[in-house]
Amino acid sequence: MSRRSGDDADRFRISPGAPKDRTQSFVNRVLKQASKAGAKVGKAGNRPGARLGRGYVAARFAGQSLGVNARRVTIKTRLVNLAKAGPRSTITHLRYIQREGVDRQGGRGRAYGPMTDDADLAAFEERGREDRHQFRFIVSPEDAEQLDDLRTYTRHLMNRMEADLCTKLDWVAVDHWNTDNPHTHIVLRGKDDTGKDLIIARDYIAEGMRHRASELATEWLGPRTELEIQQSMAREVDQERWTGLDRTLQRESVNGRITIDRLNVLPRLRRQRLLLIGRLQHLQSMGLVRENQPGVWAIHPNVEDTLRAMGERGDIIRTMQRAMSGQPRELAVFEPGQNADGSGRTIVGRVAGKGLADELHDRGYLVIDGVDGKAHYVALNAGDELANYPTGAVVEVRGSAEVRAADRNIAALASDGLYRTDHHLAIEQGRAKPDRDPQEVVAAHVRRLEALRRAGIVERVTDGLWKVPDDLPEQGRRYDTQRLGGVAVELKSHLPIERQARVIGATWLDQQLIGGGKGLGDLGFGGEAKDALQQRADFLAEQGLAERRGQRVILARNLLGTLRNRELTQAAKDIAAETGLDHRSVADGQRVAGIYRRSVMLASGRYAMLDDGMGFSLVPWRPVIEQRLGQQLAATVRGGGVSWEIGRQRGPAI
Repeated sequence: MSRRSGDDADRFRISPGAPKDRTQSFVNRVLKQASKAGAKVGKAGNRPGARLGRGYVAARFAGQSLGVNARRVTIKTRLVNLAKAGPRSTITHLRYIQREGVDRQGGRGRAYGPMTDDADLAAFEERGREDRHQFRFIVSPEDAEQLDDLRTYTRHLMNRMEADLCTKLDWVAVDHWNTDNPHTHIVLRGKDDTGKDLIIARDYIAEGMRHRASELATEWLGPRTELEIQQSMAREVDQERWTGLDRTLQRESVNGRITIDRLNVLPRLRRQRLLLIGRLQHLQSMGLVRENQPGVWAIHPNVEDTLRAMGERGDIIRTMQRAMSGQPRELAVFEPGQNADGSGRTIVGRVAGKGLADELHDRGYLVIDGVDGKAHYVALNAGDELANYPTGAVVEVRGSAEVRAADRNIAALASDGLYRTDHHLAIEQGRAKPDRDPQEVVAAHVRRLEALRRAGIVERVTDGLWKVPDDLPEQGRRYDTQRLGGVAVELKSHLPIERQARVIGATWLDQQLIGGGKGLGDLGFGGEAKDALQQRADFLAEQGLAERRGQRVILARNLLGTLRNRELTQAAKDIAAETGLDHRSVADGQRVAGIYRRSVMLASGRYAMLDDGMGFSLVPWRPVIEQRLGQQLAATVRGGGVSWEIGRQRGPAI
């Protein structure tokens, strides 16, 4: 307090400063010495592994002052083995949590650290490149909106963790305000301040950190009032998800039953009695609880799994509705597997929305506006980057557990275990289907064989001759399942159909024209695609590549090849003018080599630029080469497909 002078000599004005918890400081010093001495506290030392790592002593003290009115904080933790996760794991995760739309104004997230509001993520990633492991946390205070300043709250929390763990911590964080529960992502290096591996005790990860976060939130906002607690529980009564009331019922049940007498007798349940009874009645209406006799309820054994699944389903429905912006669509969740007729489940459509379904494990989702008139929710595999699928792009999604038609064809065409491309081409030419380019069909099979060769399933004897096993379809299915997980997403075009309608290049719309627009519905994206096909046909007629005869559209022969070559020629001219290098065209079956300088996204697909020092070539790009930017590579182009090699000489294909 400060004393005022003059006429106000007898009046005082309170000038509060930052709270200083001297007791906490003393306790921290005691814990630090106890940790160094390897002390056992309470019963924790009797559990296997309880004393392993920093913070096992602090975990026993953290939260001792917390009462039933303490502010609640949820913390999710993931320990990442960086060697298994891959060299790009850190930078990919940081890019995810800094994505657009997560800050309070709907903009890009901003990373910060202990002393800066603009963390250098490249430097952070560089410092941790040789780390064995890394910790990733999501800290979600229940009252984050009231805390308001999550950045300062996070710094205070990390300071307390440093005291508990007896080491300085190297971390960056990003606040997210784009959900109903604002939260903070924290990435913590797995090194202490001496450069040794940072090992945090299991008890501290499970309880200690959450208790520290709860202590801090309670200090900032004060304990929860009885009214706040009752209002929070009242909101849970009719929710179709797993709630705190459900946890209480589960904990207090005996042999799967709970009685009214137990709710009346136990003091800790008495104040929740009406709310718990209301929750039981709501669960009874859902078929998850049965009242065998008045005042005695039997709880379904799978109630937790059912409610958690319902909660996730509700979240998915709300996510899809936001992505479709109110457009009327039947909503569906894509599930890999087989249709009733035995065919593999496949959907084609436009990316209407995307995001992270599991922010801790970087597992994303897509909302697809399908050609069938439905909106589909697709859960991606871990490691499948959202950046690969721009909003508005056209994609095909299929269950990776199905047997591919190409594998069946190859096995059926093989004679004495040998598949010949010339034999297959002759068969395709003999079928003489106007909507089916024989060269493209065979090229697609060769691309599949190249992928299976890299997996050691097939063997290329010579150009156009392959040795394949009798059980190729099954081995191909197992390969896809192991490589792709639940689903496989193929980018058909990065361009929206509006741009595809009038562009030089082999587009998805051109493929639909060749196929007669089969499979396109009349509603939603299917109807829009049909309209775009008419615009595309008019554009091709202007270019001399199509002719209208009444309602029919006659397309030029080798339409896709012609469009692709025209676009590549123009792209090559632009690159030559920019770099001063001569363009070297690539003939079918030709092997080219050079330094991979960059990739070029065209309407016909993505191409890699190989620079041999005197000139450059444009070769179909594959995801596997992106990690080798700036390195010497070689490639052989066959029928529109490509086989990549490492180094200047022939070596293991990639």
